[in-house]
Amino acid sequence: MRNLFLNWIVLMTLGTTAHAAPPSTTPTDSEILEILTDRIDQQQQSVGIVVGIIDGTGRRIVAHGHPAKGDPRPVDGRTVFEIGSVTKVFTALLLADAVEKGTLNLDTPVSSLLPADVALQEDKQTPITLRHLATHMSGLPRLPANLVPADINNPYADYDTAKLYAFLSSHKPLRRPGVENEYSNLGAGLLGHALALKAGLTYEDLVISRIATPLSMKDTAITQRPDWVERRATGHGAAQEPVRDWDLDALQGAGALRSTADDLLGFLEAAMGKTPSPLAPAFAILLATKAPIGNGDDDQQALGWVISGKGDDQVVWHNGGTGGYRSFVGYRPSTGVGVVALSNASTEVGVDDIGRHLLNRDAPLAPAATQRVAIAVDPASYDAYLGTYRLEPGFELTILREGDRLFAQATGQDRLEIVPEAEHRFFTKLIDAQISFTLKGTRAESLTLHQGGRDMPAPRVEK
Repeated sequence: MRNLFLNWIVLMTLGTTAHAAPPSTTPTDSEILEILTDRIDQQQQSVGIVVGIIDGTGRRIVAHGHPAKGDPRPVDGRTVFEIGSVTKVFTALLLADAVEKGTLNLDTPVSSLLPADVALQEDKQTPITLRHLATHMSGLPRLPANLVPADINNPYADYDTAKLYAFLSSHKPLRRPGVENEYSNLGAGLLGHALALKAGLTYEDLVISRIATPLSMKDTAITQRPDWVERRATGHGAAQEPVRDWDLDALQGAGALRSTADDLLGFLEAAMGKTPSPLAPAFAILLATKAPIGNGDDDQQALGWVISGKGDDQVVWHNGGTGGYRSFVGYRPSTGVGVVALSNASTEVGVDDIGRHLLNRDAPLAPAATQRVAIAVDPASYDAYLGTYRLEPGFELTILREGDRLFAQATGQDRLEIVPEAEHRFFTKLIDAQISFTLKGTRAESLTLHQGGRDMPAPRVEK
């Protein structure tokens, strides 16, 4: 759920008023519609996309496509999407609001908010604090090792509080908190859980009472609302087939929220200081704490938000992805432009590039996938690759054979056919990703996923 820009790795302000951007700095509605039409109709990278813009002319919605395949209705600003890891900004805002109210401190150890029988295996001199969780500096892994989904198409649904507490009580950290940034769905989910315990509310009720209601966000929640029935988008996988929505239990703070472009524009207006809000001090706290992400770029991790670039090019943002959706929310302080982009398909291209391009015309749109050529091989050779390979704890790629076809299926994702392009190297036609296998004798002992400019090794695991 966030900025790895990988379908298979998807599992998600200072309160001052920036000067308004000249209308010419933001693409026109017709230009945006052309981008969306190409993305959906030509590249076939989504079924429906809704874009919301805040600029010097106010707010506007541009949309193209449909809530589901075969549904003739258009998507619009009131269409409800899963927003994935954009939820993390809401979780961080809940923390900032508690800090502003004086009920919590950024340096409060998270262990102090958990039941007494949950014994974190942590350095008592450097405990994991709420600040560490909100900035991904906790030292906790991306996912807990005991996340073993009963249904890989809904991978977080059965990860309950008992499993979370069992992991926290047994996990031995590999490093002290505050040393290195490592994006962690576990950490963000734990933060949301701890804040809800402190408030004596469910995570959803806490979001609604502290954020959604004050900002008049009537369609931001987790639980299905009766009036959502006709407005819910259907999620689609990389192959554009309908997939089920994701349900989160103990880790809701990492990516459980659903929302609309209209609601998220209101959230952005408050974050940018364009509208008065009781949460203005909390929004200011979000950006007061920053730490380098350490990815070789200028990116910094604030509380919840990611800050990219410097000077006039700086962008404050977060993205998200679940099994059937992609999302981007961000703004550019120097121009006063904010963007929301929501898609009902979990595809490689997604909507991150659209959001960045609308904030800065110099940011390129993602190119169409490279055309690769399949070669003919004996399907019997596929047997050497069959098995499960671990990319990280809780996230695996399983290689399956069905007759003369080979498939790869990631934890929580739909399976994708992979076809050979060289000896021991395969690609998928649906997203820009390749897999190469390393053999020992007649059997693969590991694979490497090549995607998004990264090479990610995964050893075979026995099951």
